[in-house]
Amino acid sequence: MSEQDTRQQVALIGAGPSGLAAARNLQKAGLPFQGFEAYSDVGGLWNIANPRSTVYESAHLISSKRMTEFSEFPMDDSVADYPSHKELQRYFAAFADKFGLRQHYRFSTRVQRVEPVGNGPAPLWRVSWLDAAGGEHSAEFKAVVIANGTLAEPNMPRFEGNFTGELHHTSAYKSAEMFKDKRVLIIGAGNSGCDIAVDAVHYAKSVDISVRRGYYFVPKYVFGKPADTIGGKITLPPWLKQRIDSRILQWFTGDPVRFGFPKPEYRMYESHPVVNSLILHHIGHGDVKVRPDIARFEGQTVHFKDGSSRDYDLVLAATGYQLHYPFISRELLNWQGMAPQLYLNIFAPRFTNLAVIGMVEASGLGWQGRYEQAELVARFLKAQASEPAKAAGFAAKLTGPAPDLSGGYRYLKLERMAYYVNKDVYRRTVRAEAAALAGA
Repeated sequence: MSEQDTRQQVALIGAGPSGLAAARNLQKAGLPFQGFEAYSDVGGLWNIANPRSTVYESAHLISSKRMTEFSEFPMDDSVADYPSHKELQRYFAAFADKFGLRQHYRFSTRVQRVEPVGNGPAPLWRVSWLDAAGGEHSAEFKAVVIANGTLAEPNMPRFEGNFTGELHHTSAYKSAEMFKDKRVLIIGAGNSGCDIAVDAVHYAKSVDISVRRGYYFVPKYVFGKPADTIGGKITLPPWLKQRIDSRILQWFTGDPVRFGFPKPEYRMYESHPVVNSLILHHIGHGDVKVRPDIARFEGQTVHFKDGSSRDYDLVLAATGYQLHYPFISRELLNWQGMAPQLYLNIFAPRFTNLAVIGMVEASGLGWQGRYEQAELVARFLKAQASEPAKAAGFAAKLTGPAPDLSGGYRYLKLERMAYYVNKDVYRRTVRAEAAALAGA
């Protein structure tokens, strides 16, 4: 491929769910693009063979398939309500094959740098990469779409003292065999932490889980149906929905405080819920013990903030992931504090041809929410050539005041919540903007 060709193309980074959504929408818009994927196949983190994958053998979706799938490519009825990573990898492979997306990608190709060539809001972008053999290449592109995911770079906290047993992040966890006959402490009770604790009870000598804050635990099934498919037809004010849903939740799961968890110092929906009631089952059966936050390590002893201590063979930090765009300057992405500040969590305010797909979290957003992001990006890029007046109208919003995407909820000021939005408000806003550019 010559440099002359690439100057009319969009560079797309990533072939996971967000990358495939972007590829499909660029294709639908008739925009030529070149995809780059560090692994040898599609699927991103859901492809467990990918060295950068952070899924484990027992990993399943925490949202149901019908609330997560791409609308134009529904999952087969034979697929489980909450698919495993194996089913999801087959799904993404089938999606790529159905629409002929693989042919647009350079696989086993790692992007090293993305930098603007020249000034102004729509510069060319020089993309530099390494091929499978380690050869260095670069070319200039008309635009860049970053879709390399948000759950690959471990967020490993620093602890006071030194632990002389095994200390890992959940990104290193693949199989519960690693817990066999060991005294295990899991730090953090988010979705991964609780999933892995449930795995560990069948192998470990003992399992404890250390928590800093309270959580809301949501069952996967309500009245025999996936919980996220129930309700949602009536829109309630946030304060009323929080009050009603938290009360209903206690009917189904009980009060987590009774199981040893701290009482949440926030209202329901102000942090991502834990979609796992099995952890409460195992705590109730004495298989898992809840411990407070960690004060320090001392050899194989963990001292907790309530003054208690216990010895462990293995400590696993379920402490989440950091946003990681190592190939582009933070300044170009308008990085402020814990995350880039992007218009609609997509567009860098300085540029009309630089976008990020997938840097968004919301309960129930699903991959269709990312697909709609990609649809907006593709329509905006196309409008810049075919309907510049429409494109200019949208471009003027990139540097203006950001719309309120919270839906009236006060989300916790945590790193993992720094790009959290309300699903309904977000999708409605993104779809409206895409519809306004639809003629492009």
